Order: sequence, then C-alpha cells, then structure tokens
Amino acid sequence: MEVEKKSKELLLKAVSYGASDIHLVPMEKTAAVRFRIDGQLLEMEKLSVKLTVKLISHLKFISGMDVGERRRPQNGSLEVPLINENYAMRLSTFPSSYHETLVIRLFPHETQTLHQLSLFPEQAKKLLAITHAPNGLFLVCGPTGSGKTTTLYSLLHASFLNMKRNIITLEDPVEQKHDHFLQMEINEKAGITYADGLRSLLRHDPDIIMLGEIRDSETARMAVRASLTGHLVLSTLHSKDTISGLRRLCELGISPLDLKDCVKAVAAQRLVDIVCPLCDGECHPLCKKNRQRRRGAVYEILEDQQLQSVLSNLNNNHGVNPTLSHVISKGITLGYIHDYEYLRHGKGGMSL
Repeated sequence: MEVEKKSKELLLKAVSYGASDIHLVPMEKTAAVRFRIDGQLLEMEKLSVKLTVKLISHLKFISGMDVGERRRPQNGSLEVPLINENYAMRLSTFPSSYHETLVIRLFPHETQTLHQLSLFPEQAKKLLAITHAPNGLFLVCGPTGSGKTTTLYSLLHASFLNMKRNIITLEDPVEQKHDHFLQMEINEKAGITYADGLRSLLRHDPDIIMLGEIRDSETARMAVRASLTGHLVLSTLHSKDTISGLRRLCELGISPLDLKDCVKAVAAQRLVDIVCPLCDGECHPLCKKNRQRRRGAVYEILEDQQLQSVLSNLNNNHGVNPTLSHVISKGITLGYIHDYEYLRHGKGGMSL
C-alpha cells in the first residue's frame, strides 16, 4: 500500500507542477526524484533506494513490462485519471550502473489548439492553411521534447473539426487518444512496423495520414509514395532546422525530384519560455505551478517558392526567411521571451 500511495502522490505532484517527465534515479546510497518542468530537469525530493526500486517494479507491473527483467531497457504505457483528467503515460526503463532507472512521460488528453500553442498567431494561421492541401507531405522537425507531436495533434484536430476528414495515425506509442482519429500503435516485436502499418491503412480510405516519425528509408519511401497518390501525410523528423530535414530525407534515399513533387511544407519547431509578469529573471517553480501559460512554440516555416528554391540547391544554407533565429529575436524584442532563448535555440544554439 505504501508503494501504491507514493506512486500516486508522485504522479499528482508532477501534474500539479505541469511536469512533462518524471525521472526515478536510484543511486548507490540514495535515490532522486526529478521532474522536467518547462524543459528544465529539477530535483524534487530524495527517497530511499529500497522504496524507489519498489516504486519502479510497481510501475513496470501496471504498465505491462516484465518485472523480472532488469538487464534490458523496456517500454510500457498506461492511462491514469489524475485531477479530473485522464493522463496517458509512456514509461521507459534503463539499466544503469547501480540500479534500473525509470522515466515517465505524461500526456494530458486535452488537445490544445494551435493558437494556444503558438507564440505568434500568424504562424499558427500559416500551419493551419498548409493542412487544407488535398495531398502532399508536411514535416515538422526539431529535437526531442520540442512539441512536434503536440503540434501535429492540434493540426489533425482542426482538420477534423473544420473539414470532417478521415484521419488515421501510426504512432510508437500512441501518445494521446482521440475519438476523432483512427489510431494504430506500432509493435515491432509483433512485426508491425511503420512501413507495414502504412501499407494496411492505405486500404481504409484515409484523407490524412499521420506518421509519428520518419525513422528509416523504408518509412520515408512509403510516406512519399502515399503523398504522391492523393493523401496528405503529416510526420515528424529529428533535425535542427527545415533545410536539415530535407537533407535528412535525401540521406534516407528520397531524390530531390521526388521531394519537389511531394513536399508541401517543412516546419522546424522550438518551445520557448514566456516571460513571467511577476518574476524578475528566471521564474520560480512555485510561480510556474500557478501560471496558465508558461511556454509557447515558435516555428521556421519553409513553403511555396522558398521551398522550391531550397530544393533546387540543397547544398545552399540560405533560402529560409524568417529563420528560427529571426523568430526568436522578434520574440525577445517584443518582450515575450527571455534573452537566454536565443543562446539556447538561436544562432549557435541549434544543435540537437
């Protein structure tokens, strides 16, 4: 009972702080509980190693992992009602030098609109307009934790509400469950890969296909093929900016000619901290806890003539206007975001 009570207490605490991740890290003599809040990893409390190991075993069990296996990394998922809202959780274990560690990623079920997510309304309008296309490939690029999947969910939600389109997603795992979409979870152990799932869903007459991530050449080829045969395909890609995303597709075996035919737009995304009206400098975690909006998304958007110009010469680093650096600089000038965001994400801070 102590373990169940403590696990619920940690989850409720994380949700109350608006944390995106919970880290349980047992060490030699003690264990740390860390929350990722607005991109920062903060140590919230210390626990005994014995209790933490029990907590990890309990969470592994209820999320469908093998409790006895501690030598290999494992992944699991579960859904828990917390503070009058259901939260989907993705759990991942990692065998460290002392004890197994666990990271829990939290996904609230409530879908935010793109206007709620985006720092600049005109960028939200641009992205929503791209999804009106009947076919083609639209990519959202960025590092892990930059909000790419949340942006895609918001675009899909708007597409369903405004155009009543048939939407099918392929995800690994399904991060947020939606009644308006058909969602399929990738299970590579069972032989269900992105490429296999994509072949199957094409028979279900989709208008929009969302692929959680383009990871390999086979998935890239299938995504391009689907976009060239009358479907709008949305996906994410790990790259630092829009041009790097297009180069990554070329590395995966897609020819620049095919990219010219199928790519409708590419967006690179970052999450930035919005200036707190109360705190001078960095916002205190307790203050963050009570703020409704603490972060906003900024985008570098490559489309239309700029996109075609870049695809004609992918070795050229120029052609995107405005770049992420310029958008972040605009936010700093207007007083929306802090100067340090330029160092984190602007010129010289764009590496993954």
